[in-house]
Amino acid sequence: MRERVVLSAAEQMNTIASGAAAIVPEEALRAKLDRGRPLTIKLGVDPTAPDLHLGHAVPLRKLRQFQDLGHTVVLIIGDFTALIGDPSGRSTTRPALTPEQVEANATTYIEQAFKILDPAHTVMRRNSEWLAPLGFADILRLTSQFTVARIMERDDFQKRYREGVGISLHELLYPMAQAYDSVAIEADVELGGTDQLFNLLAGRELMEKLGMEPQVCLTLPLLEGTDGVQKMSKSYGNYVGLTDAADDMFGKVMSIPDALMVKYYRLCTTLPVAEVDAVEAGLADGSLHPNATKRRLAREIVTLYHDVESARAAEEAFDRVFKRHETPDDVPVVHIEHTDPAHLPAVLKAAGLVASTSEGRRLIDGGAVRIDGGEAIDLGEGLYDLPWSVLEGRVLQAGKRRFVRVVG
Repeated sequence: MRERVVLSAAEQMNTIASGAAAIVPEEALRAKLDRGRPLTIKLGVDPTAPDLHLGHAVPLRKLRQFQDLGHTVVLIIGDFTALIGDPSGRSTTRPALTPEQVEANATTYIEQAFKILDPAHTVMRRNSEWLAPLGFADILRLTSQFTVARIMERDDFQKRYREGVGISLHELLYPMAQAYDSVAIEADVELGGTDQLFNLLAGRELMEKLGMEPQVCLTLPLLEGTDGVQKMSKSYGNYVGLTDAADDMFGKVMSIPDALMVKYYRLCTTLPVAEVDAVEAGLADGSLHPNATKRRLAREIVTLYHDVESARAAEEAFDRVFKRHETPDDVPVVHIEHTDPAHLPAVLKAAGLVASTSEGRRLIDGGAVRIDGGEAIDLGEGLYDLPWSVLEGRVLQAGKRRFVRVVG
C-alpha cells in the first residue's frame, strides 16, 4: 500500500488540477482544501458493461490521487440509476438492463476498480440504498427543485428534440437521481468525464437548494483510444483493457499516436506531476526521443496492471515481433476445418483473426497477412486460394499483433 502524502492546500491543488479538464468552481475547492480536513470525494458509476479499459480508469486514477492526499473516496455503484440509463451523449434512449445484468456488471467493475483504488480507503455504496425507498411524494418534492427549461438545456436533449427523436420521461429524471446521490453522501467533490458536467452541476444545484454546502465539480477529459481519434471504446476496437494480457497491453500502448503520449502519461500513470511535466518539456525541446518515451509509457502502464517482470517480458516480446520480425513464443493453436485449396479469408475468419471474410480480403489486399513472419502474402489481384499444405502447422499473422498456428 502506498504511503499517504501530507501536502499543503496549494500543493494538493497542483496535483488535483493536473490532467483535469475543469474544476467548477476552482476557488471553492481551494477553500475546502484550506480547512485542512479530509474531503468526501464522489464518483458514481452505472455498471452498464462488465469490462473496464484505460478510459474508464481515468477518473479512478484521479480518485486514487485524492486517496493518497488523505481524502475519503466514495465509489457509488449506480445499481438503481443503471436501470434508468444515463442519457449523456446519447442520441436515443438506452436499452433497459435487468437487475441481474446490473449486478453481474457491478461485480466485475468493482473487482477491476480495485486494481487502482486502495480498498482500505474506499467507501463502497449502492444508490439503491437511498433511491429505492423514495415514495412518490418524495419524488415530487425533488422534481420541484428543477425546471423543465433547466433540464432541457442539455445539448443531447436539445438535439433529440430538434430532430424529433423521442425523450422518455424517466430520462429527464436521471440528472435529479444522480444529484440526489451527492445529497445522500454529502459530497465535497464529484468527479466525471466532460460529458458529465450537466449531471455534476445538477448535484451542486440540488445541494444548494436543500441548504447544504454545494459540491465542487471536477471533470476529466475523455481519453482517445489507440486510433488517436475516437474516444476509447470497446465498440470502436481502440481500447486498452485493464485485464488485457501484458503483451497485448504493451503493444496497444505502443500503437498510440505520439501526440497523445503526454495525455496518457497524465491520465493513465501514477508518475508525479513534476515528472510528467518534465516528460512533456523533454518531448517539446527534443531532449527525449519519442520512441523511448513511448516505451517507458508502455512499461509504466503494464507494470500498474501486471508487474515489473511482466512489463520487461512484454517489451522483449514486442521487440521480437516488431523489431526483429520474429514469431511470438506462445502462439495459440487453432484447428481449422478447411478445403484444399484453402480460401484464405475463410481461414482467417475461422481462426478468429478477423470478424468477417471481407475484412480478411481487405487485410490480404493491404499486405497485412503473413505466414511464419515472412513476406506479406500476395496471391495476385482478386485471388485468395492457396494449397492447404502452405498453411498446415504454420503461424498465420493478421495485422501487427494477431497470431495463431493453424492445423487441420
